[in-house]
Amino acid sequence: MITIYDIAQFTGFSPTTVSKVFNGYSDVSEKTRRKILDAADELGYVPNAHARSLTTKRSWMIGVLFIEPSGAGILHPYFGGVIEGFKQVATSKGYDLMFISKDVGGKRSSYLEHCKIRGIDGVVVVLPDASDPYFQELLESNIPCVLLDQESTVKSTVYSDNAEGVRQAVSYLHSIGHRKIAHIGGGPTFAGEHRLNGYQQAMQELGLTINPQHIVQGSYDYTIESGSRAMEELMKADELPTAIFAAGDNLAVGAMMAMKRRGLRVPEDISLIGFDDIEMAKFLTPALTTVRQNTYVLGSRAADMLIYSIEGGEDVQQGVIPVELVIRDSCRSL
Repeated sequence: MITIYDIAQFTGFSPTTVSKVFNGYSDVSEKTRRKILDAADELGYVPNAHARSLTTKRSWMIGVLFIEPSGAGILHPYFGGVIEGFKQVATSKGYDLMFISKDVGGKRSSYLEHCKIRGIDGVVVVLPDASDPYFQELLESNIPCVLLDQESTVKSTVYSDNAEGVRQAVSYLHSIGHRKIAHIGGGPTFAGEHRLNGYQQAMQELGLTINPQHIVQGSYDYTIESGSRAMEELMKADELPTAIFAAGDNLAVGAMMAMKRRGLRVPEDISLIGFDDIEMAKFLTPALTTVRQNTYVLGSRAADMLIYSIEGGEDVQQGVIPVELVIRDSCRSL
């Protein structure tokens, strides 16, 4: 078995320096660190996790808490990109990931208890549920946490610039002649409320009248079925809109299906814009114009912020990730 002494002999550095690299000490130059890590890869060195934990007083384990009500779990389109970005940064810095639940060893426990039992160094919370008392308990603890799609004064947060994305979408529709713009919302979620506020602000800034019948809330799960139900409700309005901004791509897909059942076409009858830029968006017919949020950057930024906290950083940080409008075929000029 390869040891740090073999790496020291191979590289010419002292065993102490080699040990510092694997234990994450900051007083080693990047050039030296790179040489030692490259040598470790070449020699096939595998660090002893138990020994490293004893040395650093850390478990080198990060908890992943995903509170998502639709039942899609890790198949949720938001989750994959976020966790991939998070994982790339976390593993590159020596951390492993563990999913957190309320059950440990077959017994019911809180998230905080689970973290303590497993010795978790920190937790990334994806789409947190502010109404969950177990989440609030974790939030109030001294365990480092980073929250995605939530606001907090006690823990660091990172989220997409939702309101700006909606402003871009509504401004684009206005620029191609639309004045009767409706909104299918994402319910009382952090993103849903920000996107609704962005829609209202954009309409006001452009001098457009908001028809109350043209704001219909989908449910907080952002599913295709929810979008379909919302569109059925919207089609009961006294006057149909010429364009719709949907707070999520799945909502937009559901709206598109409901319109098709009623004999309406996108974009010939109603133009449509979503939010997220999920994988299927570009394969729809017509391909969906949407606001792209960079889930990979959301995840990688969250990992940087959490590791900063784990390693002693005390500042509560807030990261707002830019978005961009991706124009495809689901909107037409009037």
